[in-house]
Amino acid sequence: MAQQALGAGRVVARRRALFGLLDGDGWGWASVKAFGWLILIIFMLGYLPDRAYYLTVGRTVSLGVLAWSPINLCPPTNETLPCPAPVGALVPWHPSPAELALPAGRTGGSVVQVGTKLLYIGGSDGSTAQASVYVAAADGSGGFGPWGSGPALPAPRADATVAYVAGSIYVAGGTDEAGAPTSTVFVLTPDGATGDLGEWATADALALPEARTAAAAAVTTDGLLLIGGWGPAGPVATTWKSLIDSAGALGPWAAEQPLQQAQADATAAVVGDYVWVYGGSGASGPVGAVQRGAFGEAAVEGLPENPNEGKVVRWDITNAANLPAARTNAAGWAANGALYLAGGNDGSGPARELYWATPTSTGDLTEWKHLDVSDLPEAGLEGAAAIVSGPNAILVGGASDSGVLASSVRANAAPQAPFFQLGLVGATVPGLTIDGEIGQQLGYLNAAGVGTVNFIVLILVGVAFAHRDGTRALFGRILSRRRR
Repeated sequence: MAQQALGAGRVVARRRALFGLLDGDGWGWASVKAFGWLILIIFMLGYLPDRAYYLTVGRTVSLGVLAWSPINLCPPTNETLPCPAPVGALVPWHPSPAELALPAGRTGGSVVQVGTKLLYIGGSDGSTAQASVYVAAADGSGGFGPWGSGPALPAPRADATVAYVAGSIYVAGGTDEAGAPTSTVFVLTPDGATGDLGEWATADALALPEARTAAAAAVTTDGLLLIGGWGPAGPVATTWKSLIDSAGALGPWAAEQPLQQAQADATAAVVGDYVWVYGGSGASGPVGAVQRGAFGEAAVEGLPENPNEGKVVRWDITNAANLPAARTNAAGWAANGALYLAGGNDGSGPARELYWATPTSTGDLTEWKHLDVSDLPEAGLEGAAAIVSGPNAILVGGASDSGVLASSVRANAAPQAPFFQLGLVGATVPGLTIDGEIGQQLGYLNAAGVGTVNFIVLILVGVAFAHRDGTRALFGRILSRRRR
């Protein structure tokens, strides 16, 4: 008798995953699941504990990848600035209290900070150069106390080049009481141990090669640059440098590459690998020119020493980098990698605009920025002395349409980021901002707590996957009880 053959039987379809793209029992789908679990473990044991720490100690904490944020809420301390504030913007200016005014009106002076002291040096009362030096105590948070008398200069000076280098204050050139440029250099070396300022001395060995006033100063890693200014015959293009010697004092001046065009009453600052000179006056009046000086690079290992190392070897001018408007006798400074210019004179009178620009890593200035809310509160201000103390930019003295001023104005140079942002793939939420050692310890505890809880959760998930039948039965019993 013939044996009956077995039938074909039921065909079991292979399970597909990921929208049918992968074999549900293959290596491809297994790799995708393994990668997903890896991301989840990093998220739970790395990212969430990290966020828990910064939620404790930070003012804000970002959750997810924020990207573009259509919803932004900024703190009221930013006042009328756009939200979020543009990079480099200043919170609107505010006048300092009347008790913080200089003992007398001054313009064309300079302010330097030495330790916890601010010194306002020289300047003019509007008609004649003065030898007075006023001293105020800085509080470390951007404020200062009333001005008192300090050690007077050996002779009156206005529009002098003032710099604090290697523990000493240098006053180079400037206009004397007769209105003529000078070549003298005064030096003051405060006692670092006691804080005593001491007395000024005339540094005969540092006398300028020629009389200068309203020259720009830039402190470099190895000395002091004195750039441009007014000479006996008008604006000049000279660049002089004094190197710091082994004892920490400045040495004789040496000429370096001159400016491409004469510029006086300008601002100079070193940002990145370049020295920038912007604003001021030329032979025909106020200018908006910006000149960029390049330093000689260090010799490559194995090659002879570069004799131009650290020297200004080239000045460049690009019209696209010029200020939006001509300004001379303005207050200028550099902070946080940006160049600032406030007020000044455009040839018709004192101005009140604030401009700032941030050079790129390649030494380019793409644009000067301006916000109406960051303009000076006065109708206009020129000849003010600028100082950055703590988070504040401070302008002391100067002259407006009403005359020479003894007052000062200040603006916070560190506007706060939004305390709440909502983006397409993330958010920024307020933090607890617990400062000091207590905040750090609580942050560590919170991070450890979140990490421990997440670790336990992952263990429970692993046990559930290892005992799927029992887990399904357990959830089935729980659901059936709820239905009853």
